[in-house]
Amino acid sequence: MSDEASSAVDNDSLVGLINQLVEVPDPAQVSMVPQTAGWLVILGIVLAVAVWRGCRMWQHYRANAYRRAALKALSQAGDDAAAVSGILKRAAMVAYGRRRVAGLSGQAWVTFLAGTGSGQFEDTALASAGYQRGPVAADPQLLIAARTWVTSHKEPEGADV
Repeated sequence: MSDEASSAVDNDSLVGLINQLVEVPDPAQVSMVPQTAGWLVILGIVLAVAVWRGCRMWQHYRANAYRRAALKALSQAGDDAAAVSGILKRAAMVAYGRRRVAGLSGQAWVTFLAGTGSGQFEDTALASAGYQRGPVAADPQLLIAARTWVTSHKEPEGADV
């Protein structure tokens, strides 16, 4: 009878009720793996697009190596119009091909530069710089126009960059 009396007392008191509580079990861990195939397909597409975009960016970087080299050479050329013209000629031959650019000289060369880029090439020193002895001092705007041409000349038709 003592067991019955103590259990009845335990049920009536707060301490007895707390002692009868049972620990709540931890819930099962939630899996982070997608449950449907659709998410795997989307993941595959996203990875394929990322790889394709990375390859395109690498191609673009490599295709514009001549621009970086020309800008570096222009920074070292100073205001020598003959050196600037030579740098622009080399960059143009890479971009447009030797057949189209190598034969250009004088005013035809300046017209080509003005037609393919956004720079203003009206400097007569650039047209005759290749035929002068020694360095030819040019207008300070020539270096600015040359840098503008190198960074923003139009890509030739059919270029895949």
